[in-house]
Amino acid sequence: MLDILSTMNRWLAEERPVALATVVKTWGSAPRREGSKMGVSPQRDGAGAQEGPAMIGSVSGGCVEGAVVEEALAGMKDGKARLLKFGVADDMAWEVGLTCGGSIEVFVEPLDSLWWDALAELAENDNFGLTVTIMDGALVGEKVLLDAAGDVLYRTDSLDENMLDEMKAAAAKRHKSGIVTMGETRVMVDMQVERPHLILIGGVHVSIPLHRMATQIGFRVSIVDPRAAFASRERFPDVANISHSYPDKALPELGLDRSAYLAVLTHDPKIDDKALITALPANIPYIGVLSSGRTHRQRVARLKEAGLSDELIKQIRTPIGIEIGSSTPEEIAVSILAEIVAVRNGIRDEVR
Repeated sequence: MLDILSTMNRWLAEERPVALATVVKTWGSAPRREGSKMGVSPQRDGAGAQEGPAMIGSVSGGCVEGAVVEEALAGMKDGKARLLKFGVADDMAWEVGLTCGGSIEVFVEPLDSLWWDALAELAENDNFGLTVTIMDGALVGEKVLLDAAGDVLYRTDSLDENMLDEMKAAAAKRHKSGIVTMGETRVMVDMQVERPHLILIGGVHVSIPLHRMATQIGFRVSIVDPRAAFASRERFPDVANISHSYPDKALPELGLDRSAYLAVLTHDPKIDDKALITALPANIPYIGVLSSGRTHRQRVARLKEAGLSDELIKQIRTPIGIEIGSSTPEEIAVSILAEIVAVRNGIRDEVR
């Protein structure tokens, strides 16, 4: 969503026709996950003559984009949404290059600008939203946008209250973007999630490459370090927040929720322990600590003395990061970020 947001908004501001393609289902080794999006708009030269289509984003990493663009242009002409399927068993799949063993379904629709405006506002403010769109039948393309509390932010006119209730119930069945079946009707549940928030405890040397790498892949990054010389704008020009408070004060202000990932890096118990005592009860997705085994055993004793249970302490991932034999700050940053991404994508659940 964020990767296409500014371009899509510019196209709308220019009053250009726009179509949106969304991956709604994948099988096998399809290269893009459910919810991936691509925008399409006719490209015009300075005189207003149509040149060729402009596109932003991707639904397949390049495999089927050409065919999707053609359908998007057709949809902008006839005003109709369409559900496309590409797979290795189809002649079209070979023609467009999807020969890697996967299949995808892509929903292509003329853009509903009112829905997009409401969704864009959520994305720009890092708020959760959830769109349910009907994939087939007489009401194909009809949709509702819900906020984190389940309240309706936008709905298309053709939805009656019974259908709206069914779509809300379908949304409750999914914990990530994907298809849900309602009787004989399929709907796409498409989640707009908050950007992940990496909170670094300590403006130490490894934090410099770590914050740069995390920013490049879409994380918001905050630095917490009461030592102003370590956490400065000169050292961290691109971070969202710098706090010179101790973590027990700073973390509640930054927010410890499902989007928060915590890397504790100072080696100073006066700072690190406050971060852990504050963060562990919050049940956030990731808490990693840069530490040796001996130092961690001493830390565990202090945390128990502070009243934390064994169950909470087991959430700590230490030594932090995936083992890649790292030694330089840049290599350590790679290993930390790799572990965080693996946890975020649900493929690394064990805590060492």
